[in-house]
Amino acid sequence: SRTGGRCGMWQYPVYFRRGRPGSFFTKISRPNASSTRFFTSGTLHYPEAPSKDQHHDLPSYIAYAERTGLDVASKVFIGTHYEYSIASALRPLGFDLRRIGGQSDKGIDLLGTWTVPSAPAHLPLRVLLQCKAYSAARAARVGPQYIRELEGAYLGAPAGWRGSGIVALLVTQRPATKGVREALAHSRRPLGYVSCSKDGMLEQVLWNRKAEEEGLEGMGVTARLSDEDRHGDTQRLVLTWRGRPYLPLNTHPEARTDRAEHPQDIESDSKASV
Repeated sequence: SRTGGRCGMWQYPVYFRRGRPGSFFTKISRPNASSTRFFTSGTLHYPEAPSKDQHHDLPSYIAYAERTGLDVASKVFIGTHYEYSIASALRPLGFDLRRIGGQSDKGIDLLGTWTVPSAPAHLPLRVLLQCKAYSAARAARVGPQYIRELEGAYLGAPAGWRGSGIVALLVTQRPATKGVREALAHSRRPLGYVSCSKDGMLEQVLWNRKAEEEGLEGMGVTARLSDEDRHGDTQRLVLTWRGRPYLPLNTHPEARTDRAEHPQDIESDSKASV
């Protein structure tokens, strides 16, 4: 597969080692599409998570599991741990995610916003995520049917996540198959796909042209050697905006959006289309 452009990384260091399959961030595009988008505002009202008084992030969930003796091999622990890991991993990209769940959640695990320079600062994109976590003993194949399921979640989203400026993401532990890529490319909904390990290492992100029209125009991702491993082969993903490295100000207050990087540290950002 090709290394593609479109988005980047992290509060907790999340790395990519050379030789792993899949692209970093790929735009799946369809020709002759309009890039018009209408931003909407208003206070978001999040559905109340059933466990809000017991845990609200990864550290509090781990403490809760230890305190209650929760089986770490159970589906409940694996799924919830993965959801919190994703929320933590995406935060430095400008995501602000909350775990929901419960009855009539339409399969949505995380809801929130994504602040990107392609959208007005006071009107971030709204995002909904479906997360598919699996135990080590279960090597599940992610096929096009999950994209259809994601479309259903998009259509059944809570009131604050309907209309324009919405992107739905499917997150799994495996790179997208050819069937998934084709399903994304042909979908009429603004959808994306994230491959992220159970430990919070991003391996691949794809989005379709419709998602770009909803506010991701000009966004990309590239890889650079991590500061902790300047002479090794460990890389981390860096968000780009119009081809230049970009660090979201809400997670890196000291960073500038026009901050220049040493060219030898940055790999080229390329596109891959279907």
